[in-house]
Parts: sequence; C-alpha cells; structure tokens
Amino acid sequence: MTTDQLLILMILLATVGMFLWGRWRHDMVAVGALLACVLAGVVAPQEAFAGFGHAAVVTVACVLVLSRGLHNSGAVSALTRAVLPRQAGSAVSLFALVGLGAVLSGFMNNVGAMALLMPVAMQLAKRLALAPGQVLMPLAFGTILGGMTTLIGTPPNVIVSGFRAQTGAGSFAMFDFTPIGLPVAIAGVAFVALLGWRLVPARKQAGVEGFESGAYITEAHVPEGSKAVGMRLRKVEAALDDVGAQVVGMVHLDVRLTPPSPWRRVAAGDILVLEAEAETLADALSALGLKLEEAARPPEGNEAEARDADENSAASKVEDDNGREEEASSGEIVLTEFAILPGSPLAGRSASDVLLRTRYGLNLLALSRQGHRSLKRLRKVNFRSGDLLLMQGSPEALSEFASDNSLVPLAERELHLPDRRKAWTAGIIMALAVASAALGLLPAAVAFAGGVLASMALRTMPARAVYEAVDWPVIVLLAALIPVAGAMASTGTADLIARFLLEDVAQGHAVVGLALILVVTMFLSDLMNNAATAAVMCPIAIGTAAALGVNADPFLMAVAIGASCAFLSPIGHQNNTLILGPGGFRFGDYWKLGLPVEVLVVAISIPLLLMVWPL
Repeated sequence: MTTDQLLILMILLATVGMFLWGRWRHDMVAVGALLACVLAGVVAPQEAFAGFGHAAVVTVACVLVLSRGLHNSGAVSALTRAVLPRQAGSAVSLFALVGLGAVLSGFMNNVGAMALLMPVAMQLAKRLALAPGQVLMPLAFGTILGGMTTLIGTPPNVIVSGFRAQTGAGSFAMFDFTPIGLPVAIAGVAFVALLGWRLVPARKQAGVEGFESGAYITEAHVPEGSKAVGMRLRKVEAALDDVGAQVVGMVHLDVRLTPPSPWRRVAAGDILVLEAEAETLADALSALGLKLEEAARPPEGNEAEARDADENSAASKVEDDNGREEEASSGEIVLTEFAILPGSPLAGRSASDVLLRTRYGLNLLALSRQGHRSLKRLRKVNFRSGDLLLMQGSPEALSEFASDNSLVPLAERELHLPDRRKAWTAGIIMALAVASAALGLLPAAVAFAGGVLASMALRTMPARAVYEAVDWPVIVLLAALIPVAGAMASTGTADLIARFLLEDVAQGHAVVGLALILVVTMFLSDLMNNAATAAVMCPIAIGTAAALGVNADPFLMAVAIGASCAFLSPIGHQNNTLILGPGGFRFGDYWKLGLPVEVLVVAISIPLLLMVWPL
C-alpha cells in the first residue's frame, strides 16, 4: 500500500464515519473530505472544484428546477386528480397512489413527488380509516423505487452515468436504467401497496406540519370558461366533495343565497362560498377552474386612498384572470396564517373597515372560525378573537399588519393556484428535455439546462425562484465528492478495495462479486446519503469489474440500484425522513417493511442484471 493509498483510505473511512455520525451536514462533510484530499496532495488544487462544472451536477440541478416548475404550475396536481380513484377500496387506492408516485419519480425529483402526494396520502388514510403511516410509508418506498427507472429519476443514476463516461464507454442513456429499474419498481410497488402496508406499525401522528386550523371559509369567483358555468349546484358540490371541499353559500348578482338551491345553475360572475382546508384550497379551485375572489377584486375606498396606497404601500403581487402579475414592491409574495389575539384592534371590524388592501396591500383569502359560518361576504365579516386568517402579501406588509393589530403568525403556507396554460407549458418543456436527452439529440446536461432557460422565458418558473428550487446541499455534496472519487481511482485505492472484496469475500466469483457490490451499496445507502454512497461505490465497482476482467456495466447498474434502495432507516433517504413525524414512526419501524422490500429487490435485480448487462 502506497502513501497516497493510505491517505485516501483514511480520508474515505473518516468521511463515511462522519456521514454515519450525522453530527454535521453531508455537504459540510463532503467539502471537508475534498479539502483534506487537497492538503494531502492526492487532489491537485486546480482540480479541487472541477466537480461544480461536472455534467452530473448540472443535470441534477436542472432537474430540480424543472420539477419545481411542474409543481408550481399545477401540472402534477391535475394529473393526480385525473388518475387517482375517489371511491375505490384500500388495495386499488393504495396501488394507484403508490404507482402514481413511482411514475412521477421517474421524471421529476422523487422528494418533490413525495411532497406533492403527501397531502393526498393523508386524505386517503382518513378515508380508508388507516393510520397515516400505513399509507405514507408505501408511498415513500414507491417514490424511491420509481426513481431508479430513468437517468433523471434520482441523483445516484446521474452519478453512475458520469462514472461510466469516465471509463471511456460513454454515459448511460435516459432509459438504459429502465429494463432493470422498471420490473423492480413494479414488483416493489405491487408488494408494498397490496400486502406490505400491513407490515407497517399503525401509529398515531407524532406531529403535523404547521397548525391544525380546521376548515376555512373563502370566496371563489366563477370566471368565463369555468367548468362550473351552466352546471347545477348539486353537480358542483359533487365535484368539490372529491377534493374535500363544500359549497356553503353563493352570491348571484350581489345577492347572498344561503343555502342556495341545489338545482340552481351557476353562471359566469357568480361567487361560490366554499369551506375547505388550507391544504386542499388549491385543489378545490382547480377542480372547476375557479379564481379567488379577493385576488381579483379592485381596491376598496375612495380613489385618493387607493392612489395613495398604490404609491406608498408594500403592495402584494396578485394574478389577474389572464395570468398577468402585478409586481410587488418587495418582489416576494407569501401566504401566512394569523390568529387574532384577545384585545386585538381587529375585533369587531372587517377587512373593508381596516382598508386591508388599500392601506396594507394585503389580500384576505380565507377565514376559519371553528363551528361558525358567517352569512356575510368575506370582506364584510366582523373579526373575532381566535379567528384564523389566511393572508396573502409581501412579508413586510404582513409583518406590519400583524404588529399593528395584535396578530400571531402560525404558519407560512404554500398555495400554488393552478394555471392550465402554464401546466401544459411546463409539461411540454419537461417532455422535450427528456426526449432530447433520450434520443441523443443533446447531452442530458445541455437538454435540461435548455429546459430551465425555456421555463424562465415562458414564466412557468419565475426567474427569482430558480435558485430557490435547487437543493444546494446536494449539489455541493456531489461537486465535492467527484474529485475525491477521482482520487480513489487515480491512486489505485479503488482497485485495492475491489481486490480485497474479490479475494477475501467473493473468492473470485463474478456473480458473487456483483451481488456483494449491490448489497454493500444498499447497506451504505441505508446509513448515509444515497448520492454520497454512489460516489463512493462507483470507483470500487469499476475496480472490481477490472480485476475480474468483465464488463463494468452490470456492476455500475448494481450501484445505481443499491444506492436507490434505502428502506431500513429514516436517514437513508429524504423521503423516509419526510414521513417520520407525520407517520408517528420510530427509528426501528422502517425495517419491518423495508427488509422484505430489499430482499425482493436483490432477488429480482441480480438475474435481470445478468440478462440485460451480461458479464
């Protein structure tokens, strides 16, 4: 063993140990490992940060941005409503939900797919009278499995493809992962959705995101072209019932109808008074193509007040019926829940009384008052202590309003109001980027970078939000570990580890060596970041294949599969971490379903690897 090999091996062991310890963030550990390699002389200083320009890093960042564009435009929400059954039993409902999660994960970041479908999973658990975790864990595992089916499904696949290119064999294509990933994903989804969910402990929720505020009362405008135009109210109510909302009133020609006749036809310009949870408000609006009444209403008060407010207030940004945005002075728009404290100046006053829009530049989107439905228009309702308000505006204006009126902020909400045109545009951009990479018309990094530029130009992804969509710790992690992995190969350390595995464990058998690479990668992925696992194991896999004198492709594919299969702990994958609190899980709950899934993955993938990528 040479000095360089000893140094890089010590750094590698220390890095893995720090990953497992979990005291510091993964990106911090990765940068520390990179700097240690530079100081030890195994990575040249001028090459230390070359990883930030690596194609794999660029591809991962661009896919994250395009995924956010699909999310924000409402494209995925529309697909969810179209695909998921509303009244089916547990087996069909779970299979549809988990299957949809797997399909989405093949073409967008699987953490994003999980975040999108978590509210749907919670609603499904309630409808099926299951513990939340019995739906959340199958969904988390399904989204992880779906990520292994395409090049862009998960960062480890992009990393593996980059290491293959470094061997001179070229990168893996978009769907090279599909012949193995798809059968494994189908088998895994079928198992967890039809049988495996019964192995999940039925625990109560340990906590919820934000504050449990109950149902909100809000007003929705029926624009021209809405699906609701011409429908009888009973049909509107049936459509809204599917997304957990209901009609509690109606305004027709400025006349409030409570309760409205179920046989009344809805006309353009009507206002429907809806009761819905904050999390399902966007779905309720998009189900019938409705608009928030408050967001489109002109400012109240006399013209002088309105003009002064437009000039001096921190006006919020809203969208008109054509999707155009009015720029806010702060450039940022947020949704926040506020509770009205006892003694607040707001008590006994309405939004119109306090000139909410003209003075503060804010929109009152909805009001929650437990056990009480006001018969007045939303802007005319007199506030009470304990009311919960869903407010839209700039952070500065919201802060000023809360300070002036003794309000306490409870939670900041994400509410992405759907835009059919933007949803189609975002979907087409993603499809074109995938097709360009899959057909070899452009390198993957170039294709997806072009997709990001198109998203910004066509405003499916606001330019100011592009950098917020990138998971920078993951990007820094990948960029820092790529030179470290290169040092493992250049110093011969990867070959050294590979020879140890082959001679002392696999005894020179190629199939045993392949299975060993897969199992070791799966084990490490359960304990540390999956991208880091792929970066560490790829040089070892290539060295193992070289020592055996066989094709390296099945070994690299084994790394891709193993890095994607982290089912034994809540720390191996972000999707597992996401469900820890909402599912009420303990650390030891994951292996009860995760271990059978990992055994199934190994049993299916080894024969497929030998068939699709012969040694």
